[in-house]
Amino acid sequence: MRVAILGGTGPFGRGLATRLVAEGVEVVIGSRDPERARSIAAEIGCTGLRNEAAVAAMDLVVLAVAAEAAVPTAHAVRDWLRSPLLSVASELEFAAGTARPRADTRALAERIAEIVDVPVLAGLHSLAAGKLAREKPDEDALVCGNDAEGKRLALELAQRVVAGRAIDAGPLGVARALEGMTAVIVNVNRTYKAHAGIRLTGIA
Repeated sequence: MRVAILGGTGPFGRGLATRLVAEGVEVVIGSRDPERARSIAAEIGCTGLRNEAAVAAMDLVVLAVAAEAAVPTAHAVRDWLRSPLLSVASELEFAAGTARPRADTRALAERIAEIVDVPVLAGLHSLAAGKLAREKPDEDALVCGNDAEGKRLALELAQRVVAGRAIDAGPLGVARALEGMTAVIVNVNRTYKAHAGIRLTGIA
């Protein structure tokens, strides 16, 4: 499996790259700054390139930039994309010490799907960067999307990085709920001073 991670120099992208490399996946880190991409990639044991070059000849591309950079990055690479795109970012608002999903927009993944000409999936929103960098988290990972082959690849990636299960959560329209899970996890962790994850029960 060949995976490009755009935003691979950030916390989540770097954690995901570290876990995938440990699992034997061929990873290319993408960044607007190719020198930084090469530097981080050398530490992890993979390849680092400019975003536009990173997406070439991949099985799956992960859009792991910060939420505010996701739409601009999608515009920047749309002409080079040939592989399904997995969106992992969540747009959150913070008020009175709590996180919540933005109430006035559609899912970030749905807006990205209107920009690019490849299938868009959404998932991994409940996973923490720090956990991924250290070990396979003992929790489940949820993925949604409309394209069967893209979803298969995204679920395969998810299964490689968690000790729990990769779970098909339905069509891309579910992305709004999955992105909102990030706010749930942030609030639970703040309240209980924990490092919570998600496990679904009742699945054989």
